[in-house]
Amino acid sequence: MYQKFGKRVVDLGLALSLLTVFFPIFLIVCILLLVKNKGALFFYQDRPGLNGKVFKIIKFKTMVDAFDQEGRPLSDAERITQTGALVRKTSFDEFPQLFNVIIGEMSMVGPRPLLVEYLPLYDDLQQQRHTVKPGITGWAQINGRNAISWEKKFELDIWYVNHIGLLLDLKILLLTFGNVLQGKGVSQQGHVTVGRFTGSKKTKIEFE
Repeated sequence: MYQKFGKRVVDLGLALSLLTVFFPIFLIVCILLLVKNKGALFFYQDRPGLNGKVFKIIKFKTMVDAFDQEGRPLSDAERITQTGALVRKTSFDEFPQLFNVIIGEMSMVGPRPLLVEYLPLYDDLQQQRHTVKPGITGWAQINGRNAISWEKKFELDIWYVNHIGLLLDLKILLLTFGNVLQGKGVSQQGHVTVGRFTGSKKTKIEFE
């Protein structure tokens, strides 16, 4: 019952409330990024959602478009702006995804939507993360976020899919707020965000 009806009610209520409460900060971030990015404010990217249906995720643009002599994008560390780094550290770059939640493409809580190019790389268990809407935060985010391996991340995602409930979602939301305040798990060592997923040979997942 919660997954079919209650979760959507919670999503809409929280998304609209957060947009209202943090709107002044939203405007300030918009102004700062517009200046630093020379007019570019949002970053749009195709991501797989429920049942693998592709949608465009919305984030604040925290990196400039910069390329090497061969036309390849520079590394994240070279392209991220000082303002962008601060926005990422506070996780406020994810804030525009509240619009994805309101539209119904995402949920407040669920497995994070990854790159479309990863879809052929998932094994049968990992594919189960697409049986629910992707989330702004999730079980993997409060248990390491970008600081854990891909295999562990997927293990946590599938555990969540099999244990969805109101109390679990509320716990994840509260712990997410705590992690954001402490700046936990923002990046892996050597990366601004996280290294690319190249596939898993075998995934073993046990459920409690």
